[in-house]
Amino acid sequence: MNPGPESLQSVFDRAFTGIGQVRGTFTPQLTPHEVGTITSVSTGIARVSGLPGVGFEELLEFPGGVFGIAFNVDEDEIGVVLLGEYQDLHAGDEVERTGRVMDVAVGDGLLGRVIDPLGRPLDGSGAVVARDGLPIERPAAPIMERAPVTVPLQTGLKVVDALIPIGRGQRELILGDRQTGKTAIAIDTILNQRGQNVVCVYCAIGQRASAVAKAVANLREKGAMDYTVVVVTEGNDPPGLAYIAPYAATSIAEHFMETGHDVLIVYDDLTHHARAYRELSLLLRRPPGREAFPGDIFYIHSRLLERATHLTQERGGGSLTALPIIETEAQNISAYIPTNLISITDGQIYLSPSLFELGVLPAVDVGKSVSRVGGKAQRAAYRAVAGDLKLAYAQFEELETFARFGARLDEDTRKIIEHGRRIRACLKQSEFAPVSVPAQIAVLLALIAELFDPVPIEQMTDAEHAVHAAAASIPAEVCARFETADKLSDQDRRTIIELARKSLAGFQPKPESAPVAKASAGARGDGESKSAGKPESEPKPKPAGGSKQGAPTDVKPKAKPGTDLKSKAVAAEKS
Repeated sequence: MNPGPESLQSVFDRAFTGIGQVRGTFTPQLTPHEVGTITSVSTGIARVSGLPGVGFEELLEFPGGVFGIAFNVDEDEIGVVLLGEYQDLHAGDEVERTGRVMDVAVGDGLLGRVIDPLGRPLDGSGAVVARDGLPIERPAAPIMERAPVTVPLQTGLKVVDALIPIGRGQRELILGDRQTGKTAIAIDTILNQRGQNVVCVYCAIGQRASAVAKAVANLREKGAMDYTVVVVTEGNDPPGLAYIAPYAATSIAEHFMETGHDVLIVYDDLTHHARAYRELSLLLRRPPGREAFPGDIFYIHSRLLERATHLTQERGGGSLTALPIIETEAQNISAYIPTNLISITDGQIYLSPSLFELGVLPAVDVGKSVSRVGGKAQRAAYRAVAGDLKLAYAQFEELETFARFGARLDEDTRKIIEHGRRIRACLKQSEFAPVSVPAQIAVLLALIAELFDPVPIEQMTDAEHAVHAAAASIPAEVCARFETADKLSDQDRRTIIELARKSLAGFQPKPESAPVAKASAGARGDGESKSAGKPESEPKPKPAGGSKQGAPTDVKPKAKPGTDLKSKAVAAEKS
């Protein structure tokens, strides 16, 4: 009797018995799996047949890991916007549904990273670590969940913080011709958020790779990448990526806003976004409208910018401030896309090419710029000087245009023009050099007190730096009032103005020597005495009948031949 084979046989019997029981209880389930077919592929889009259950804006998967969004859901075919390289796609390839909409990774792991709208890293620092994701298209916060804009967002730019203030939760448009410094204002604003507990998202849409690399290098050099996320689509990327880029960046920003953070997002720029959407719409045979844009071009920007808001304390109290950038052509701010964005946003900062050519940087045209919300959030210290400053600057611009004709100016007009030139010089600012709040208020108060007026215009930069240095010695209790809604007292103003006056003492023009002054005074006195000794000439009475033609009352001496021509030539050379 051999027990070994019998025990092995029993083991096999038990195993096969268990397999048979499991097989008997298993019921196969059939899951429907929709597969479509590509009928045609063109620049950035594909047409797909099949997939009867596909939904609008559903994510579809193509061979090679390429994704697309169902944009046109027609009866016979589907128009799909492709989100990747489409050179290897061909008619007849299979397309599968994913059953979800396009989403993007969100979270603290994105801080300091450069990604594309699909969440793929572009900075060579490894995979993006993110546990959460949000759809790129989300409804805006309801009105009852929004709070008023009450806290300012300091840009570090004197002309913006004083004259065109921006509040946290506001939408402020930046527009101007190309190469006028629009991106520079946005980058300076991001740099100024260091230490302000503000998360920044910079979305580059259809920009040159070299320009984006320069902006990222500047942010990294100044230490701003620690609190910044950069979302990039380059100029050679498919138009579908350029279209979804601002929506993906806004979802990333909304995640931080809903966790109680203040967030700043920059869209650079929405002109490329509108052109990408126009290209996709025309390729998908959507009816064109004004300037060949589709009829819903307004809606794609309004639903994007409506997501910028300030939430109530019940929702966390976070805020999302949007700075969309628009490029104008030949200073035409009444074109289709600029007027759309002007009507959507809460104000605009207009950059003038003429000011840029004159070297006034940032080239902000104060007359065409406005902030409809930020004035309520502006600090009281700014508000006390902003009104007088804006009025004085507007008067200066009007009189400067008048003075260009060579008209004689009285003393008051000349003082207004000289004061305005000092205001313009003080509002100039170098790139990547944000100014702190105490330094800005010290400069503005010195301007209002006309302390800069005696300073020669060529020494204004050094004089302003001296005031910046003096602002560091402002008492701490006065600086604390800058951050609150309390107004500056008269004593506070006198303290700051006295510090500014002492710092500007070395820039005052030296008085002329006494002998020269006395001699000039004596010459002036002799002239006055001589003129006083002469009796005033009485006007000659006019003839009762009036002046007749051919017999003028005032006979002018005849000029020598050629004198008129010489005088005209001299006048032409002077003009």
